Order: sequence, then C-alpha cells, then structure tokens
Amino acid sequence: MFGKLFGKKDEDTSHKPDAPEIMGLYLGGSFELDALKLRLLQPHLKIDGAASKHLIQAVGKVALDSGGNVFRFYTDDDAFLQVITDGGDTENHITDVKLWYFYDTMTVGSDSQWQDLLNNGISQPVYELDGDVYERVWDAVGEISPPVAMTETTFEEDGDVSTTDQFIMLYEKSISEDDVEAVLVSGEEKIVGNNHDRCLVISTGFNLSPSDITING
Repeated sequence: MFGKLFGKKDEDTSHKPDAPEIMGLYLGGSFELDALKLRLLQPHLKIDGAASKHLIQAVGKVALDSGGNVFRFYTDDDAFLQVITDGGDTENHITDVKLWYFYDTMTVGSDSQWQDLLNNGISQPVYELDGDVYERVWDAVGEISPPVAMTETTFEEDGDVSTTDQFIMLYEKSISEDDVEAVLVSGEEKIVGNNHDRCLVISTGFNLSPSDITING
C-alpha cells in the first residue's frame, strides 16, 4: 500500500548514496504532512506548532533482531519521521510510521545516574509527562520489562556518520477512538574521544497513514 501511494523516485546522485532510503524518503529530500490532520490532532498532543513541510537533514537506521529495521528521517523542525519494517526493506514490509518531536533532553552526568536510569527510569509500568499518564507498550513476561537496546547509525548531509547506543521504551495513551499519543523514552550513549556522552531523550509522537504523507523528492 505504501509503495503504491509513494511510488519510486528517480535516481539522483546529488545526495549521499550510503544514507538509507525507504518509501521515497532520502537525505536531503523533503515531505509534507496533511495539514488538516495536524490541526485536528495538535490540541490533544504535547506537540505545539508542528510544521506540515519538512526537510530531511539526517537519516538514521537501526537493524532489529527480528530482521526488520527502524528508519529515522530527522528534519529541520526538531522532529523525525520514523518508519519501521519487518522481514525486509521494501514498502510492503512497513509495519509502523510515526512522526516524533523532541520534548526534552537531559544530560546524564555520572555512572550511577546512568545505571539508575537503565534499571529504574526508562521502563516503568506507566510514565507521567506533564500531568498525563501513558501506559507501557512493550511488556516482557514477568514483572520486569527492561528497556529495548539498539544501536542507531546516523548519516548527516556533510558526510559525517556516527553511532549511538540507545535503551528505549514506548508508552501510549488514547486521545480519541482511533488515535493515540505516544511517548518514546530513550537513554542514549555515545563515545566521544575516551568519554561516555550520555543523555535522556524524551520524544512525543503520533501515528501516520500513507495518505497523510506526500513525498516532494
């Protein structure tokens, strides 16, 4: 369904060939979201003033143990469009599309704070954010549901490529009969020189359907 709506873009050698692409999205490209949907959803979301037009400034990719991938297209509006696939890398394998906006980023200053975050802070039965309660989506068997570990490789327009280890948990709350608001809590760790650069990143987002997105190329 995604493939039929978005089609294939013409070959273009002006962007970095090594950066991941899917669904017609690529580094240096752009896309638009349904402006009416944004206006209707935003009163129920933490996101305020989301743009309908986005320029892709960086692309991230995570290889999942299941055989699928997470693609992230970081935009000029402090957001990223996330596309998840299962069992392959074509449009037919897409299982989830969300638009995320960064809500808060906090530095983790010590090893003890980092361990406490991994053990207790990221994964909780419910997560409270600005007075609202979100329920954990990824529950394991038993009482403990640890964060999901993954490594993202990020490609930037200047040719820089970096990797970040992430420990994440997904939460959701219903905002209508058909829609949810999602919260992504991520402990992120990168080696800079000989030091660990660590932070807690909180993002909020919502689901998109194929008809909500127009690829501009």
